[in-house]
Amino acid sequence: MRKPQQSPPSVPRIGEGKRGEGGYLGYLLRQASAAYRLKMERALSDLGATPPQFSVLTMLVAYPGISNADLARLSLLTPQTVSVIVGNLERAGALTRRPHATHGRVQHIDVTDTGRELLARCRERAQGIERWLRAGLSPGEEQIIRRWLVRVAIETG
Repeated sequence: MRKPQQSPPSVPRIGEGKRGEGGYLGYLLRQASAAYRLKMERALSDLGATPPQFSVLTMLVAYPGISNADLARLSLLTPQTVSVIVGNLERAGALTRRPHATHGRVQHIDVTDTGRELLARCRERAQGIERWLRAGLSPGEEQIIRRWLVRVAIETG
């Protein structure tokens, strides 16, 4: 006699089961990160920019003269990925590279006016997403989340 075939369990929607408040914190953090990334990708796409490009431009303006290795660390990207992004941004006219004054193999990266304009438009979109992230949070709750996120990063890295 055959056993009746059981249907596979249904996958819970976001916010339910392990994908909800009862899920592992690490999983929820990754789930939120994926949602944020998708929202950023959609927000920047019509500008012809990606979230990693936005990150690279942001760090180059915030920390002029940083090395490619430091740029990769700050942007949370691999050095190889940063190299590709810098090349793409250079072809788009957002960056220029020039030889370092004293180190022969090192190149200095400058953000052009075109790059600064792109960054400004990207920032407007990112600030809208930041407002969305903070919606419904009191300033105290936001501070608690910020401290927790920083602590997790510091204690891990």
